[in-house]
Amino acid sequence: MAEAWTKHLKGDLIEAFSAGIDPHEVDPRAVKVMGEKGVNISGHKSKHIDSFAGIKFDYVITLCENARETCPFFPARVKHVHFAFDDPPRLASMERVEEEALNHYRRVRDEIRSFVEKLPDLLTGET
Repeated sequence: MAEAWTKHLKGDLIEAFSAGIDPHEVDPRAVKVMGEKGVNISGHKSKHIDSFAGIKFDYVITLCENARETCPFFPARVKHVHFAFDDPPRLASMERVEEEALNHYRRVRDEIRSFVEKLPDLLTGET
C-alpha cells in the first residue's frame, strides 16, 4: 500500500520501491481497500529485497516491526528510517466477519496515505 500511495501521490517527487525478505502474493484485501480509493494494485507483485541489488537508495523506510527487525544491512550513506504501522493481515485474522477484517486494512490504508502525504518533508524534519 505504501509503494502504491507514494507513486499515486508523490510520483513526481519520489521514486518508490517496495520489497521484503519473504515475497508473497499481494493481499486481496489490500487490493480491495486500495481500489476503494481509486488506486489499483491488482497488478502489483511482491518483490524480494535482493531484486534491488545495485540500486543506490537515499532512504530505506521500514513500516512494520518485522521489517525493521529483519531489514538487511545497507551502506552507511543510506538513511534507515522506521515508522510503525499495524499489520492488517495479523489483525484481520482475529476477526470473524469480513467487513471487520477489511476495516483494519482501511484504517492502515488511511494511516499510510497520511504518512505519504507528509513526504519528503517528514524525512528531512521539515514538517
